[in-house]
Amino acid sequence: MASRKEALAKRASRVRRQIKAVANGRPRLSVHRSSKNIYAQIIDDVAGVTLAAASTLDAGLRSTLKTGADKGAAAAVGKLVAERATAAGVSEVVFDRGAFVYHGRIKALADAAREGGLSF
Repeated sequence: MASRKEALAKRASRVRRQIKAVANGRPRLSVHRSSKNIYAQIIDDVAGVTLAAASTLDAGLRSTLKTGADKGAAAAVGKLVAERATAAGVSEVVFDRGAFVYHGRIKALADAAREGGLSF
């Protein structure tokens, strides 16, 4: 039986394979959450560069948040990454939830990114 880490890696690769098939050259909004923080970055897979990134560890956000592990923090990161993406000239992305279920903090980040101006 596969370990938890192997199962998560397998699920993430399956999701990324499906995303890359439908991306049509759009950058990827990749999300990672840990037990204490949440991270989001917009990646151009064609060029292999990160166009914009945000996390609960950013100095501006860290001082305003009570904790980095709740829906409010995820929404703040989603809004911040959307602002940074529009500043970088990105308006359309594909959402890469990785191995995480689209629920809770992941959904809150996605909704806030949409409200911030990203289209996916």
